[in-house]
Parts: sequence; C-alpha cells; structure tokens
Amino acid sequence: MAEASRWHLGGTPKHKLHYRKEVEMRTTLQEFLLYLIFLINLCILTFGMVNPHMYYLNKVMSSLFLDTSVHGEERINFKSIRSITDFWKFMEGPLLEGLYWDSWYNNKNLYDLKNSSRIYYENILLGVPRVRQLKVRNNTCKVHSSFQSLMNECYDKYTSENEDLSDFGLKYDTEWKYSAPVINSPWHWGFTGVYRNGGYIFTLSKSKSETLNKFINLRMNSWITRSTRVIFIDFSLYNANVNLFCIIRLVAEFPATGGILTSWQFYPVKLLRYVSYYDYFIASCEITFCIFLIVFTTQEVLKIKEFKSAYFKSSWNWLELLLLVLCFVAVFFNSYYNIQIFLLLGQLLKSTEKYSDFYFLAYWHIYYNNIIAITIFFAWIKIFKFISFNKTMSQLSSTLSRCIKDIVGFAIMFFIIFFAYAQLGFLVFGSQVDDFSTFQNSIFTQFRIVLGDFNFAGIQQASRILGPIYFITFIFFVFFVLLNMFLAIIYNTYSEVKADYSIGRRPDFELGKMIKKSYHNALEKLKLKKPETDEDKKSRKSRDLVEQARREGFDEKEIQSAEQMKKWKERLEKKYYSTEIQDDYQPVTQQEFRDGTTSKYKMRLCECLTK
Repeated sequence: MAEASRWHLGGTPKHKLHYRKEVEMRTTLQEFLLYLIFLINLCILTFGMVNPHMYYLNKVMSSLFLDTSVHGEERINFKSIRSITDFWKFMEGPLLEGLYWDSWYNNKNLYDLKNSSRIYYENILLGVPRVRQLKVRNNTCKVHSSFQSLMNECYDKYTSENEDLSDFGLKYDTEWKYSAPVINSPWHWGFTGVYRNGGYIFTLSKSKSETLNKFINLRMNSWITRSTRVIFIDFSLYNANVNLFCIIRLVAEFPATGGILTSWQFYPVKLLRYVSYYDYFIASCEITFCIFLIVFTTQEVLKIKEFKSAYFKSSWNWLELLLLVLCFVAVFFNSYYNIQIFLLLGQLLKSTEKYSDFYFLAYWHIYYNNIIAITIFFAWIKIFKFISFNKTMSQLSSTLSRCIKDIVGFAIMFFIIFFAYAQLGFLVFGSQVDDFSTFQNSIFTQFRIVLGDFNFAGIQQASRILGPIYFITFIFFVFFVLLNMFLAIIYNTYSEVKADYSIGRRPDFELGKMIKKSYHNALEKLKLKKPETDEDKKSRKSRDLVEQARREGFDEKEIQSAEQMKKWKERLEKKYYSTEIQDDYQPVTQQEFRDGTTSKYKMRLCECLTK
C-alpha cells in the first residue's frame, strides 16, 4: 500500500510533466507522419523503376536463345551443350537464326530495316554481336611423375595469373590475337572462375551468310582448343514500344575436367529514363527523396550533438544511420549511372558496324537496383520504431525483445548441429549428388530439407547405409526436436507477454490515444459523430487511471478498494456540497465512513483516480 506514495511525493509538478509528455507525443506523431510521407515517396520511386514488360522481354529472349534446338537434333540447345561439337552446332544454328531476322514469315523483306536486324520484328539489334574467348597457358599445372610419359601438356583452371596472352592459330586476324582488357569493365563471376575482360575477340557481320562463313572458318581452324576456358557471346537489343534495352550475355565455360557448363544473363533495363510524363513524375519523386534525405541527416546530426555518446546506445539510432548510409549510396549510384548514360549512350549508338558494349551500363543499373531494394527493405523495418501505438504490434515487439537471449543461445546449439550435418553431407555425398557438391550447397540443401524439398533417392543411391542414417537423424534432431524447441521459446514468451498485458503491465499507448483522439475530434467537427458527454469522459478517464495503476504495480485488491473510496467520496461531496440532491439518494453510513478513512494511502490513491 505504501507504493501509492509514488504517485504524489516529490519530482516535477504534475502539470509540467503532462505538458512535457504531450509535447513529446506530438513530436513523435509529427515524426511518424513525416516518415510515412517519405516511405510512400520511396515506394513510388522504386516501383517506377520496374516495368512489367521487363519480365516478358526477358522471357521472350531467353526462350529464343536458350530453348531453341538445333534443326534435326531436338536435344541440343544452349542449355544442353556438353561438348565442343554441340557448341558449334548451336553457333551455326539457333544463335544465327535468332540474331538475323531479315524477312517476314512469308519470306517478304522487312520494312525500313536501316541496316539493322529486328529480332521478333520489334527488337532492334544494336551494333553487332561480339564473341570473346579466354585461354590459359600450357604447363600451368604440374603432372605427376608417373604420368609424364603419357601427358606432356597441362592446362589449369582459369585465373588472371594463368591467362594466355600470346597470339595463336592463324595470327592474322583479331580472333587469333590477344586484346588487352578495358580498365573500367566489370569482371564476370562464373561457375569455375572469375573472368576479366579482354581475350581473343571477334565481332559478327551484318550479313547472315558472312557470319556463317566466319563460324565455319573458325571451326575448321580449331579456334577452340584444350586451353580454352570460357567463351562469351554478348549483344544488346532495344524495344522502342516499351522503351527497354535488353543486354544479353551467353557464357560457355570449359572447366579443366572437360565438358562445357553454360550460363546466361538477360538484363532488361531502362536506360532512357525521362521520356513520358510519368517518368518526369518519378523524377520529381527523386528530388523529393533528396530533400527528405537532407532533412533526416540534419535531424540525426542535431541528435548526435545533443546526446553525444548516449545516442549510439539505441538500436533504432543505428538503424537510422544505416538507412541514411544506404540512401547516400543509392544517390551516388544513381548519379554515377546517369552520368555514364549521358556520356556513353550517344557514342554507343553512333556506330552500327561495331559492338555496342551496354554491359557496363547494365552492370551499374543492377547495382543501383539492388541498393535501392535493400534501402526500401530497411525503410519498412523502421516502421517498427513507431510500433507502440498499437497493442497487438507492441505484443510482437515485446515478445521478440524479451526472448532474444534465449533465441541466441538456441541458435548457437542449432547451428553447431546444423553445420555438423552439413559437413557430413558434403564429405559423404559431395562427389555424387549435385545438392551436396560444395559445402555451401550442403547448407542450402539442409534448409530445403527442413522445408520438405529434398532428393532422398539421390542421397540413398550415393550411400545405401549412411544416406538413410543421415536423413532420418537429421529430420529427427533438427526438424522434430530443435525446431519445436524454437517454437516453444517463442510461444512461452508470447504467453508471458500476453498475461502481463491482460493485468495491465504493458506500455502506455499514448501515441495511439492521441491518434484516436485526433480522429474523433475531426469527426465531431465534421458533425459525423456526436460529442462526448461528461459521463463518457469521466468513465474513460477512470478506465485510463485503472490501467495506469496496474502499470505502476498496484494489485487488483488495492485498485478495487480505491474505486470504492472514490464512490464514497463522490456520495459525500454530493450530500454536503451539491445543491441538487436526488430523492433516492442513500446517506453515507458510519461503516462506510470507517472503511474509507482507515488508510491515508487509500485516500491518495482515490485522489489520483478522481483527478
């Protein structure tokens, strides 16, 4: 009962505390509304970057160059290439047919070609395609002494140190002479290596027949050798109907083990940014984004000056700084990307007889797109900072914050067992099952097993004894035991939080009350709702004080006793001080007076409930 003294004794006067709290709530509400406008602007900006036609352009081009088979041999397309013979069949068949569209389906000439190919009659081939090869030197690996009598040549995997820079073959044309890499060109990350620019390069002709003769000549003179490690086929398209460029790269890697591994990249990008009225609206959103960025940066600088080292103790402040850094990086990427387009686009479009290297621009566009995607992800996460205005959302955040230590301890135990199984799977099945071919693949495969996506037949075929043992024990310990322990931690913590909230031990949702109050006031001013009566205000105030008493630690017995004291005081005041006494009014008895004056702390609690 003595705890009731906390409500009155000492400290700042109550009216000043109430005013300070109200100012703080209004500031928080203004910050939330401002951030909401920023988030809406950012969403419009990011969605404006994505065109629904990008997917369809990607799908059409990938179907044409990846799925089209060689005539008479349905099994050979780019995806199924496994040998050098298959590769040349693709080059002289599906690739050639896909690049050169010089007549209609009825064999009539296309209209207004202007010395360019129209893929699917709608997509202009920009410049001419380029084919590029990288090779490694002989004797870059060491042959064991037992096999030196059988093999005197050894070609290691590709690295920049092992790369062959010397001319080879006929040596009279560019495809037989090494070309130095361009400094600012990005490297390519493939299956078996990271490849730089340069190499042995040739461009295709505007004529389909000349290009075919070129391929035949290269095939007959063995342009692809044992030292070949990768071949790139690069070209770019533009579709004026949807204002989209499509930068295409087909990659054939020749690993040291033999065979061919194929991969591809299709980048539909919008390089001409500001064409329609909607594009200019997106430009205005970009300007607004920069203004918001300046405002938020200024706010954070002022906070750091005010709170100094205490500023960095809050996780939300770290999220603010991360978001600002991402925004500045996105602005830098966007600026650099637009400058490069302004400088290079005109030059790339001038010459139709040369290869137009749009891959550099597409590369920076993809990086900008990735940065802005990460930025908007954390921008949405920041919404949780204002989560306290809603009871349900506050329960979620309280549950996560309360069980974070238990989750960290559980995660350590979980990943010890998880990585042990991953290494076991990699060592036992890695040489035979694609899903376990690398340690990283083993980790991802185990996550897929937990989600129910697995290849048990492949595991069993790789090892008839260890395969089933590995699978059954992994499912038992990870799926049935560990995952259920994780769910139990979350469930128990949520039950505790919900129980605390049910007895009033919860944050005071003042921001939510202010939003609700402002909403009701607006409805009353618009005469869409009846004004609140004095009785309603008194009842609401009483409920709020009861909730506040619960948060302060008073038990239900104390609160009920205080409510009885409140009723007694109201009846006493009504009897001796009110001019309007009801006929059915019951006088205060001695027992009621005795019960009401037994404790000065009850009186103080009652005064709090009536104020």
